[in-house]
Amino acid sequence: MTTVSDPVEATRPRAITTQYTLSRDKILYGGLLALTAIAYLWGLSRNGYANEYYAAAVQAGSTSWKAWFFGSFDASSFITVDKTPASLWVMGLSGRIFGFSSWSMLVPEALMGVASVGFVYVSVRRWFSANAGLLAGAILALTPVAVLMFRFNNPDALLILLLCAGAWAVTRAIDSTKYAARWMMLAGALVGFGFLTKMLQAFLILPAFGIAYLVAGKPALGKRLVHLLLATGSLIVSAGWWVAIVELMPASARPYIGGSSTNSILELTLGYNGLGRLSGNETGSVGGGTGNPGWGGATGLQRLFGGEFASQIAWLLPAALLATVVLVVAAGKAPRTDRKRAFALLWGGWLVVTGLVFSYMQGIIHSYYMIALAPAIGALIGAAMAVLWRRRSEWLPRTTLAGGILLTAGWSFALLNQTPPWQPWLRWAVLVTGVLAAGVLMLLPELKLHRLAARRAGLFVAALLTVSALAGPTAYSLSTISTAYAGALPSAGPSGAGGTGGRGGFGGGRMGMPPGQNGNGTTQQPGTGTTQPGTGTTRQGGAGGVGGFLGGGGTSGVSSELVALLQEGAKGYTWAAAAVTANGAAPLQIASEEPIMAIGGFNGTDAAPTLAEFKELVAQGKIHYFVGGGGGMMGGRGGTSNEITTWVSENFQSQTVGNTTIYDLTTGTGA
Repeated sequence: MTTVSDPVEATRPRAITTQYTLSRDKILYGGLLALTAIAYLWGLSRNGYANEYYAAAVQAGSTSWKAWFFGSFDASSFITVDKTPASLWVMGLSGRIFGFSSWSMLVPEALMGVASVGFVYVSVRRWFSANAGLLAGAILALTPVAVLMFRFNNPDALLILLLCAGAWAVTRAIDSTKYAARWMMLAGALVGFGFLTKMLQAFLILPAFGIAYLVAGKPALGKRLVHLLLATGSLIVSAGWWVAIVELMPASARPYIGGSSTNSILELTLGYNGLGRLSGNETGSVGGGTGNPGWGGATGLQRLFGGEFASQIAWLLPAALLATVVLVVAAGKAPRTDRKRAFALLWGGWLVVTGLVFSYMQGIIHSYYMIALAPAIGALIGAAMAVLWRRRSEWLPRTTLAGGILLTAGWSFALLNQTPPWQPWLRWAVLVTGVLAAGVLMLLPELKLHRLAARRAGLFVAALLTVSALAGPTAYSLSTISTAYAGALPSAGPSGAGGTGGRGGFGGGRMGMPPGQNGNGTTQQPGTGTTQPGTGTTRQGGAGGVGGFLGGGGTSGVSSELVALLQEGAKGYTWAAAAVTANGAAPLQIASEEPIMAIGGFNGTDAAPTLAEFKELVAQGKIHYFVGGGGGMMGGRGGTSNEITTWVSENFQSQTVGNTTIYDLTTGTGA
């Protein structure tokens, strides 16, 4: 039985009813954004400096425009981070305006999350309904990996915002005739800035954007092709201007390109952060070889549905795939410009292409990458729900909807069952609610209810359906909000989710990592971890050094004596100190607020500086101290990092400051 409007509402003039509906929709939309903002900002400071590798670069950019422009790790611009710098630009500007702090760095990330939810809402609402937009936005907002990354300082938050805005622009282009070219050029520019955020990952959505417009755009085919060429040109300009500047500038006038072996941004783009991620041949990377499956498990379609990946993103992934099929079938033999088909091409293409790449890439892949799937999952389910709900009086749509409910409830039960000690009642509540929703939905037409009663029964079913679908990811998201995260490999949800062993990254030996690493994705150093006052974030430190492989060693591991020494010793020097790996240098730089040279870049394997270059810098009096013991798993174990460490230890006398070994490079046989 089809649900009808409230009889009281039906007696109102159409203009009043429309105005009432619009006002209600605006209130609900505002409520969605407000609740998302509260969730993402709540207790945000407990994450402290989150990924200290990027935090150090944000700090550098908040004090030096050169470091800001290039995305340098340190204010003296010795080496860049291993990504393009757009996300650092936003956080660095915030640091310049409000002063560098955990809040000034992370609040922009949270607001990017709110804006991403907003773009998904308006995209779905435009072609379907406000309720569909609310559901789509809520799914994105409550996806565990999205909650995690919109409260973190990795580049993913800005990337998702730009891609969601790009999808909205393509939607506007498909709807338009006169301004279609402008909307497609805007979409291209947004994806181009996505490249400046996280390089080639931004391009995974290009097939979906291009095919959706080419198939469903209103202008003639020739014009649509021209518009795609204009969009491509816009993309090249927006992505290429910064790359061109960096490539054309003499190497002596800019920092070394971190993550590259030839000091080239193009090599970084096509190698370590590009084709190497697909083939696994990432020379100099953390994986250090071809096809290292330890970082993401075995390749194949099962990857996203198992282990840690499933708990981050897969709650509604089966339903989203079903939703794509529903939209294609619902379009049927409709005209070329049919919105349901266009929507399936746009968002379904986004989901399928990105999901397949993540499933089969042989290089480094981390579970937090899965945030790239969240907007498409939300949009597809919101749109398909609108289509099925309108036709729920028909047997096939109603059966499809009931089947989707049971599929989602059963899958949520399986995912929740991966952490049996954690909220054991929840999985059964989800399953029972899903079965009840499906059963009531199937029985409604047989009850022959009055219009008002049918409407209320429909609202009851909708509520049961929503609770069943979102209870699992919401619970994981709430756990994520209440937990402190640090390091380079955060992971949402309760400890042990997906069979993993730690909070915020690799646990002992999981997913191919060697034992001895703690739950923050950092190498556990001897000593006791301490808590940074005022943040609630547990940081790891220990004798012999600070920091560690993959970050998160923590500023609390830097003693006040060492901070005072670095701040006093920085006067007259380009770098207060040098340390092996950026992750060993990051806590020193953040704590002292002085430039620290990161020897070897992120993990100590970059050929920057060479031993000869380091000796020359020491001879010129540009580096005051060398900090030992902060190299982590790979730093100092090979290449120039090892050579420099050996040369320093053989030619300079060590001393212990606080709990850290340092060398004064102004005295000794090598001075």
